[in-house]
Amino acid sequence: MSLDLSQCSDGELAALARTGRQDAYREFLARYKAPVFRLIRNNVADADEAMDLTQESFVAGFAALARYDGERPFRIWISRIAINKCRDWARRRAVRSFFARALPLDSAQDVAIDAPGPDVEARDRVELARVRAAMSALPYNLREILVLRGVEDLSQSETAELLKVSEKTVETRLYRARAKLRALLGGGE
Repeated sequence: MSLDLSQCSDGELAALARTGRQDAYREFLARYKAPVFRLIRNNVADADEAMDLTQESFVAGFAALARYDGERPFRIWISRIAINKCRDWARRRAVRSFFARALPLDSAQDVAIDAPGPDVEARDRVELARVRAAMSALPYNLREILVLRGVEDLSQSETAELLKVSEKTVETRLYRARAKLRALLGGGE
């Protein structure tokens, strides 16, 4: 009789994975790959980069599985790793952007912009593009809160645990993020 891994808790799956059970790793991926991908995609706004970062997050998570506390939700733990991967990606992108802008003017034609313009979006997605643009204009810590609370639907306490801040900090950042987003969408700022 084989064990039905879909009925196992995260802690039980982690214990099985630590013994080398490949099917336990596959079960973790089946459970959490989609929400981690959404979290990352909403942070980096690039589906291809999000797929790479999702893979990196799980590779790092599985490599560090010995440090996972089976009493806590795996989703929060792997999401924390994913958020850190997003932050690393943003830092690398900022450095690349700096050096791309620092090129001499005679080699400027070699620099291409990866992000498509808003006119590329389909007509039925114009509003979504407008919201995404406004969200990307927000400071990272405010955008992060909006994604976790509004898109990923994490509770205030889960968000606080994931970001390692107080619940009051989450509440304050969420208020500020919503106010700035309203101003950006209303034409202010």
